[in-house]
Amino acid sequence: MLEFLAASAPAINWSDLGLIDGIDLGFFKLRFYSLAYLVGLFIAYFHLRKMLTAPGAPMAKRHADDLFFYCMLGVIVGGRFGYVLFYRPDLLGTADMFKTWEGGMSFHGGLIGVVLAIAFVAWRGGLSFIRVCDYIAVNVGAAMLLGRMANFVNGELWGRPAGPEVPWAMTFCDLGHADGQCLSSFVPRHPSQLYEALLEGLLVAVVLYTLFWLTRARYRPGLLVGVFTAMISAGRFIVEYFREPDAHLAWVVAETGLSRGQWLTLPLIALGIGLVIWSLRRPPIDGAYVPPREQAANG
Repeated sequence: MLEFLAASAPAINWSDLGLIDGIDLGFFKLRFYSLAYLVGLFIAYFHLRKMLTAPGAPMAKRHADDLFFYCMLGVIVGGRFGYVLFYRPDLLGTADMFKTWEGGMSFHGGLIGVVLAIAFVAWRGGLSFIRVCDYIAVNVGAAMLLGRMANFVNGELWGRPAGPEVPWAMTFCDLGHADGQCLSSFVPRHPSQLYEALLEGLLVAVVLYTLFWLTRARYRPGLLVGVFTAMISAGRFIVEYFREPDAHLAWVVAETGLSRGQWLTLPLIALGIGLVIWSLRRPPIDGAYVPPREQAANG
């Protein structure tokens, strides 16, 4: 079957695109995946501060600094620990579980890490947890777009074999496995990294930016984070049909018909839809952040 696909579907060769996986600084190679994380976080930080200048903000600008630090920590620690826990439990208790530079981050683990970071900052600052989640959710799409584009530039996390009906199919050569042997350079595959960049990144960013700036969605606690959760989870669920599953988890697809990522995403889709319904059934608010000192004076 693989030979048939290769013979019948001339595909774009990823290596011919001339992409490089990082910037060589001489003493250190800055990989695009790390750069995407940093740039995405900085874009989110500065846009969040701009959002806080709009009416109805649930926190002060100083809280954005705390959120930037703790959310960055949550993404890295949660993403790595989630990858080990959900996809590579064989690494638990070994030094390899800490080797983030070798790749392996989980979207679901990173999401859990960010939620815990938001909960901590909200508790410490006396903020509304759900409203802070709304404001953070608006900024995730741009970061996801950059992250998935970095996956494409690195030639990693490519998709499943594609037939001749997919004119944009690509051949990838993965040199990171099987003792450096190229596993799939002859097989046209879906560029699933680009699918994820569009569905989990660009589309989510456009919809949430529009809802925040052009509607009164920010006055309905839970609406923005509900839309975000439903959209990004549904996008991930769809893309998993085109994404090559991890070799050591192929049995999950064979036995259940869904990948590990899809099973983890289903409850998030339900959660997102539930948040949207809950939010729309409640009256909108017209409140903004009030510093504790002013709260005490007014009380």
